[in-house]
Amino acid sequence: MRYKHTFPPVYNEQSRLLILGSFPSVASREQQFYYGHPQNRFWRLLAALCGEATPQTVEQKKALCLMHGVALWDVIESCEIEGSSDSSIRDVAVNDLTPILTQCRIREIYANGSTAWRLFQRYQRERIGRDAVKLPSTSPANAAWSFDRLEEAWQVIEDDLL
Repeated sequence: MRYKHTFPPVYNEQSRLLILGSFPSVASREQQFYYGHPQNRFWRLLAALCGEATPQTVEQKKALCLMHGVALWDVIESCEIEGSSDSSIRDVAVNDLTPILTQCRIREIYANGSTAWRLFQRYQRERIGRDAVKLPSTSPANAAWSFDRLEEAWQVIEDDLL
């Protein structure tokens, strides 16, 4: 089935790093916000790296990002996907990253997981003339990575946080 990304990116003029996912999961599409699956470790991880409490509401999550210079979006604007399975993604149309990149001083682009990174490389890198750093996925499907191991790998974003 074909789905369209239906919620906007998170950013403001203070955003200094852009974290890209692939496409929202079923839980995220239902919540209309990023990393909505209760087992996704993104919010706990970002809060730990920022030295903050883990946000619980969408408003708290947005505030955490904006307070620390984090922009969020996904590589894909629409695609065919089965459930939340990145491996089922087909017939991709990509988001236009230009608004974030022109309105913010993004120092670095990070891809949350291999699929986001691969899709960025394929559809975005040449278009925007910038590369992305591949980080291990915070998805519950990436069970091989413990929270501590994820936190160690994701520490590379700390220099870009406000």
